[in-house]
This record gives sequence, C-alpha cells and structure tokens, in this order.
Amino acid sequence: MTATTLGRPAPAGVTVHGGNLAGVGTLLRFMLRRDRIRFPAWTLGLALLMTYFATALETIVQSPEDLAGLTAFSGSPAGALFGGPGFGFDQLTIERFLAGQYGLYVAIGAGLMGLLTVVRHTRSEERTGRAELIRANVVGRHAQLTAALTLTASMAVLVALLIGAMMAGRGYDLTGSLLFGAAIGATALAFAGIATVTVQLSEYPRAASGMAGTALGAAFVLRGLGDMAAVQGSGPSWLSWLSPIGWSQQTAPYVHNRWWPLALSLTFAAATAAVGYGLSARRDFGAGLVPPRPGSPRAAAWLAGPLALAFRLHRASLIGWTAALFVAGLAYGSFTQPLIEGFADAPEDLVAIMGGAENLLDGYLGMMGVTMALTVGVYAVLAVQSLRAEETEGRAEPVLATAVSRAAWLGSHVAVAAGGVLWLLLAAGLGMGVGAAASTGDAGLLGELLLGHIAHAPAVWLVLAAASLLYAAAPRALPVIWVVLGYGLIVGYFAPILDIPTAALRLSPFEHIGDYPLEDIHVVAVVLLTVLAALLFQAAATAFRRRDLAGNA
Repeated sequence: MTATTLGRPAPAGVTVHGGNLAGVGTLLRFMLRRDRIRFPAWTLGLALLMTYFATALETIVQSPEDLAGLTAFSGSPAGALFGGPGFGFDQLTIERFLAGQYGLYVAIGAGLMGLLTVVRHTRSEERTGRAELIRANVVGRHAQLTAALTLTASMAVLVALLIGAMMAGRGYDLTGSLLFGAAIGATALAFAGIATVTVQLSEYPRAASGMAGTALGAAFVLRGLGDMAAVQGSGPSWLSWLSPIGWSQQTAPYVHNRWWPLALSLTFAAATAAVGYGLSARRDFGAGLVPPRPGSPRAAAWLAGPLALAFRLHRASLIGWTAALFVAGLAYGSFTQPLIEGFADAPEDLVAIMGGAENLLDGYLGMMGVTMALTVGVYAVLAVQSLRAEETEGRAEPVLATAVSRAAWLGSHVAVAAGGVLWLLLAAGLGMGVGAAASTGDAGLLGELLLGHIAHAPAVWLVLAAASLLYAAAPRALPVIWVVLGYGLIVGYFAPILDIPTAALRLSPFEHIGDYPLEDIHVVAVVLLTVLAALLFQAAATAFRRRDLAGNA
C-alpha cells in the first residue's frame, strides 16, 4: 500500500505500511514537542481552575445554612442560565454545586482546548507551509489530521483523569467524580470534531476557528435557554439536548450518575471527525471547500492607506461578531423578566448581590454589561493575534516595505480593533436593550443599556493595548493576555460567592467603571483607563519599532 506525496501517489517503488495513515506516530511526536508548553498549560490549567473552585467553595461553605443560601440562586432561572439545570439542588451538597454550577465554565474551556488544538495542527500548518514540507516526504494523506485528533484526545483524557482524581481525592463520590471528569473531556472531543469539519471549509485558520467558536457559542446559548425553560417548568427545555455542553451536563454527576449521555458526545465526535476525513479527501491541499471570493483586479481608492487596509482585513470578523453579539444580547434580554421573577424567593445575601430587592432589574442588566464586555475582550485579543499571523505568514513585510511605517501599520490595526470594540458593545447593548424592553415593557431600558455597555469600552481598550504591547515586545508571550480575561470572568461572576478581597477585585480592569444602571458610571475610572490604554499602545509602538519581524529573524 502506498503513501501519498501532496495528495498524489508516492514515487514508484516506495511502499509504506499504513497507507493514508503513514507517519502518524512521527507527526504526533512532532506535535507533542511543539506543544511541550501548551499541552500542560491547557490540561493542568483546567484542572487547577476546578481545584480553585472546589477549595474556595469548601472554605466559604461552613454550614447547611450556607448551602441553603446557594440553593435559591442556583435553582432559579438565572442560575440555570449561568450554570446548568441544577440536578440535585433540592438536596444540595458542595460537589453537586461544583458540578452543576462551575462545571459549565470548565467545559467551555475544554471545548476551546479541543477546537483550537485541531485548528493549530491542521489548517494553521497548511497555511504557514510547514505541512507542505512534511507531505513532501512519504506521509499519508490523513496522517496530519489523525495525529492532531490523537493529540487532542490525549489532552481530553488527561483533563478528565486529573479533574476526576482531584474531585475523588477530596472525598467526593468516586463514580460521580470520574463521570464529571469524563463529561468535561467529552466536551473537548465534541468540539474537536466540529473543528475537524471547519478546517476543511476555509483555507484560513482564523475563519476555521471562528466557525468552530461560533458553534461553541451557539451550544452555550441553546443550553442556557433549554435549562431556563426546564427550571421554569415550561418552554423549550429540549433545546438543551441540541448542545454538546448540554449532553455533558445531563450526566448529572453525584445525583443520577448517568453515563449514557456521554455516548451522544462520543458519537457526535466520531461522526464529525468522519465527515472531516471525507471532506479532506475532496479538497486540494492548502485550499478550502468554500473558495474565497475573487477580489477586484484593482484596489478601490479608499484602500490606499494602511487604516483602510486594516479595516478591510478585519471587516469579515467584525460582521460575524456583530451578528453574534446582537443575537446573544437579544436572547438574554428577552429573558429579563423571568430572571427577575426567579430571584423573588432568593435569600437576602444573594438579593443584595444583585442590587437589593428593589434593584434586581438594574443588577441583572449591569451584570450582563460586564458579560458582554468580557466577550468583546475576546474579540480584541483575537484581533491582535491576527497581527501575529499577518507577520509570520509574510503579509506584513510587503506593506512595511512601502512608505508605511511600523507605527502606522500597528496603529492602524489597533485603531480598527478599538473602533470595533466600541461598535460591538453598541451592537450587544442594542440587542440587550431591545430584548429587555420587550420583556419588561419598559422602553427606557434601551437607552440605559446602550450607555451601560458602551461605558465598558475603556476596560476592553486596556486589554487590547496590553495585548498589543505583548505582541510588539514578546510575541510568543501574547497568550498570557488570556489570563486577564479569565481573571475578569472569575471576578465578575464568582467574587460574591468566593469572597474575593477588594484589593484582588481591583486587579481586573472590568471592576472599575461600575455596573450601570445599578451603579453610576465612574467617569474618573473611564478617563484613567483610557489614558492608561493610550500609554500602553505608545509603549507597544516603540517596542515594535525596535524588534525584528518574524520573517527576518
């Protein structure tokens, strides 16, 4: 049986056992070598995150009364939206709360791990040209995809074992602990399967990641809407069963201990992987099944400058993010009234967190403003990461070979991203405002939500500027910026429950502006964050002028 060279039969006389899978072992070793930092960062990071949740919760919850205080929120529609269906919350234990409320966010992290790993070792390798060099040797056509999936599966299994062992080591039920870990790992496999398909559709890694990330976002929304309906006892609760995240949560660790929903995740992962293999055989190497639209033979006059070029490069991403955030805002806004009613019987401490009994509406809307700001922060980081791709793939150098300075090139992209941040917050606020106004009958909420969302722009700009500085000074350290967003998420959602000190809260840029309309907008914080972002960008421009381009290194 012969292997292939760039999709064609190997030279005459060359015969290799394994056919389309020849070279998988060697490629897997290469991938492990390349991910020697990324592999433990993902696996240990997710396990340590769950360890932190467990440790903090065990420290805070000291009595049955403390658990009872958590039950009212977690068993409400709001708890279902941001946590899960709440299995066993009528007789709540710490392990049930961990699996039912915090497990969602670890599962989302696992899903990101799965899809990004597949894209990194398949489509990104083709785009950079490294895969072509590898396939110039005697390597099976499906070897690279198989090695990438094997690596991803090994990461998922390790995450499952680490989380399961950690939970069991704390004295929780062994079966439930292993099931909980397996559910997290199954989520990673499901979204790895989705990425296996998306990398065949587009020839661009960013587009492939974007499509798979959109599927992850859709799975989160479907699960949230379905779980809210289940808690309320009416509505489309079946939506949860359309989400791979929902399948993992339906295992109900420490309550029902159902293993069979994992069969849905594994079957889905296998089916999507099979589709990916089939599609890969139908496309040319380096190309996607969806061909890029041919451009005009002549550039428009408005594309003459670096700012216009940067906008053109970010345009497709902005369109996708705008549609996604508007729809998400509309969906969450539409459930405003049911969520507020769900807090009617909550204990006083949880009511106080949401702004008090008379301010539940403003408290929820303010929290959603922070949520959307964190989401837009993801866009900002990805926008800076695209600069790294422009540089490493050789597209930045021809632009800089013209009269465009490095500061102008970097500044143009950052300016477009900064404008995009403002635009996306506006879109999210508009969707949220329309949905909340329709749900409550109060049209005045539209203006309040627009202002409340836009007010968080300086915090996101600070994240954007920090990412730009990392890219300009130490490009390989750019992934560190995700820690800022992760910390902002933990602080924004779990600070009241985890009793995080005020000094630690202030480390997050999203904790300074105020959760309008619950709190007044802190104008001084808005100005200071904006100035600090400008200073960080100036430092980024200086650092970028002083280092070599990746292509010249």
